[in-house]
Amino acid sequence: MRSGIHPDSRPVVFRDRAADATFLTRSTASSARTIEWEDGNNYPLIDVEISSASHPFYTGTSRVVDTAGRVERFERRYGRPAAAQH
Repeated sequence: MRSGIHPDSRPVVFRDRAADATFLTRSTASSARTIEWEDGNNYPLIDVEISSASHPFYTGTSRVVDTAGRVERFERRYGRPAAAQH
């Protein structure tokens, strides 16, 4: 590998707000916010919307998706397809 072309990898804490779970892992992502980890060190903190702790595939739970509402909103915004109009 050529030196100087890859970003620096460092320990970073990712916090899943939905599941209230935190993960310490290595990443190239950076953040101005920090958090004190269990080992007493401060690490950059990055909040995420979803992770393996809250994703339905990994947790075995399913969420109801309002597809009917989405279809209706799409049809109101863009109209019905020509074949479906009478």
